[in-house]
Amino acid sequence: MKQHHPENDPQYKGLTVNEGVASPPVVNPYWHARRKRQTFSPAEYTEQIRKGNITVLSQAVTLLESQLPEHQAIAQEVIEKCLAYSGHSVRIGITGVPGAGKSTSIDAFGMHLIHERQKKLAVLAIDPSSERSKGSILGDKTRMEELSREPNAFIRPSPSAGSLGGVARKTRETIILCEAAGFDTIFVETVGVGQSETAVHSMVDFFLLIQLAGTGDELQGIKRGIMEMADGIVVNKADGNNIDKANLAAAQYRNALHLFPLPPSGWSPKVMTYSGYYKLGIREVWDSVYEYIDYTKQNGYFDFRRNSQSKYWMYESINEQLKNHFYQSPVIAKTLVQKEQQVLNSEISSFQAAKQMLDLYFNH
Repeated sequence: MKQHHPENDPQYKGLTVNEGVASPPVVNPYWHARRKRQTFSPAEYTEQIRKGNITVLSQAVTLLESQLPEHQAIAQEVIEKCLAYSGHSVRIGITGVPGAGKSTSIDAFGMHLIHERQKKLAVLAIDPSSERSKGSILGDKTRMEELSREPNAFIRPSPSAGSLGGVARKTRETIILCEAAGFDTIFVETVGVGQSETAVHSMVDFFLLIQLAGTGDELQGIKRGIMEMADGIVVNKADGNNIDKANLAAAQYRNALHLFPLPPSGWSPKVMTYSGYYKLGIREVWDSVYEYIDYTKQNGYFDFRRNSQSKYWMYESINEQLKNHFYQSPVIAKTLVQKEQQVLNSEISSFQAAKQMLDLYFNH
């Protein structure tokens, strides 16, 4: 609407006021109301996952990770329906110290598997959460530049959120959904520290340990627990001036492995060198992985390991359900704060407080 400016009246000589710019609309004309995310029944979720619908698969994984009881109920029903279509993939656990180049290696490994071996790949990354803010960066996708643009790849980072057991269980259930969606190779990447290796080892067929050379005393970085779990060890960044160091580190790891007893699989773990950045030696690494898979399928260890893992996760689920039931009990929640204060005031010991809480729980 035009404004009247009295200053433009002829009686005011030499004084003019230009018309201003019209006020823009309050609401952005290009804005459209966001459509509410479509929800499905468990049967519809299963049908869409079986068709390879990545969007619905992602929604189903989000339901799995939700703490809401109604989401958990739907997710468990979807898992049950997808179970018949699972178990036909090769599951690979990938670990290594932070900075070993896990994400870059997964990018190179994934592109090799998709284009050279015509595989469909799902990458499940367990991302560490901040103890203070409880938040996660979930930035693994940004370091997998080629893989994140690949239509035959599905990358899903999950926050550890302080409860590694819970996340590991959800990761195992996510594997079932991914297999039902037609992914024939699953990567499970760990945070590279703490007990995550043990959890991931209990859900994969092949456990790959990525090591670095030229970072000091190589044997200093060898942790017996992780070394014993590894089905294959690869030394990354074997390129340029680092090739000799990588070969030396590989030789030291081979010598260290001779000190360990032969694994139950009967397979003697191989130590190899490669470069994830320059994509050197990738084919040889995967020839070794598939050689292991063929070897363990022939001697029966492959099926034995999967059966042992299923039994392990049954007990893990029982433990987690018991723990959740304990803390969600109203009586426990009310008394727990009092006992905590008594412990802080040194009125009773931690062990006595725990015993009293458990007695209350079992007798309630």
